[in-house]
Amino acid sequence: MSVVRDLRVLLRLGDFRRLLGVRLLSQSADGVYQVALATYVVFSPEKQTSPAAIASAMAVLLLPYSLVGPFAGVLLDRWPRRQVFLYGNLLRAALACCTALLILGSAPDWLFYASALSVTAVNRFVLAGLSAALPRVVDTDRLVTANALSPTAGTLAATAGGGLAFAVRILSSDSDAAVVLLGAALYLCGALASLRLGRELLGPDPSAYRPRLRAAVASTAHGLVEGLRHLGERRTAARALAAMTLLRFCYGALTVMVLMLCRYAWSDATRPGDASGGAGSASDGLALLGLAVGISGAGFFAAALLTPWAVGRLGPYGWMVVCATAAAVLEPALGLPFTPVPILIAAFVLGLVTQGSKIATDTVVQTEVDDAFRGRVFSLYDVLFNVAFVGAAAVAALVLPADGRSAVLVVAVAVLYASVALLLSSWRRAEGRCFT
Repeated sequence: MSVVRDLRVLLRLGDFRRLLGVRLLSQSADGVYQVALATYVVFSPEKQTSPAAIASAMAVLLLPYSLVGPFAGVLLDRWPRRQVFLYGNLLRAALACCTALLILGSAPDWLFYASALSVTAVNRFVLAGLSAALPRVVDTDRLVTANALSPTAGTLAATAGGGLAFAVRILSSDSDAAVVLLGAALYLCGALASLRLGRELLGPDPSAYRPRLRAAVASTAHGLVEGLRHLGERRTAARALAAMTLLRFCYGALTVMVLMLCRYAWSDATRPGDASGGAGSASDGLALLGLAVGISGAGFFAAALLTPWAVGRLGPYGWMVVCATAAAVLEPALGLPFTPVPILIAAFVLGLVTQGSKIATDTVVQTEVDDAFRGRVFSLYDVLFNVAFVGAAAVAALVLPADGRSAVLVVAVAVLYASVALLLSSWRRAEGRCFT
């Protein structure tokens, strides 16, 4: 296969291999830490989990990416990127150890969330730095391939880290602190791995002109406004982003529902508000959640294989119509029984349609937006993508009952999927020049 051949060629490049090692360790640690945070909030026997608590955890996990992300590049163009990986991972390791101590000490929730927020805020600098450093270790002819393979490998590492976190938590008598410490150890390994790269190798060029920090931040904010204006002039890309935002909202709402089902409906754990205890046996629910995450990840992988073929035949809008329509039909059919097997099938379907739509949206934005504005538009895209997920969690917190069984939510999401399909169909007819 050409992908395997390209990867083999890239891995012969020593600096690329070392940078990839930093990415794999850093993102596997991210996967461990994020699962540790989620399971502590949702599955700790001493905590009375609610949809509102889940929404808070998702805000901590995702909002820093959106709020910090557009401005991370300003500092990454001033600091040696190798040092960002070194000190960023060391800082995250130390903060993760603090999080573990807070868990062991049953600290107030606000202090726990502050610690977790600090860890996830640093993530954006490390991930953006990994992308910014890639052209320094790969020649121009191989850069496109490296851009495709390196983030994919990082995503797989994060997924593997999440799976390892689920296994460790189950095997360590539901010890969330042990999982967090595993994440801290991986962050430390990522920091040590960065030392194999030269301090000046990854840039930025010390001779390059850099405006004052205040001017650079103001310029970034102004650039985002300009990107928004440009997007308003590119109706095709704006519509694709609007549709993707709605689809991401649906996925977020259903994610919270599945979390609550795993915590209460599919385990022996006591529901919030019950006076009979609370420890129960959450291990079965945790195992089902891990299975759902893995199956949804398989849907993401299937989308990566299927979408290029589907977009080639249907166009980006056409493929998004198919995805939204399939979700509108299958989501209520599989979701309303509120039993594990149909929900697990739905996890695969929704992973496929959500990621398939995202790949199609990426294609629309890349082809319709001028190159001079593409970075700024993708920054806005990142904000919309994560805010939609957190917003969905907040809405689900208002709708869902304690055990997660909500026919109203399932039907409302199905209606939203159907509405997106209808909107995309009408836009496809109106803009059929390259989307038929």
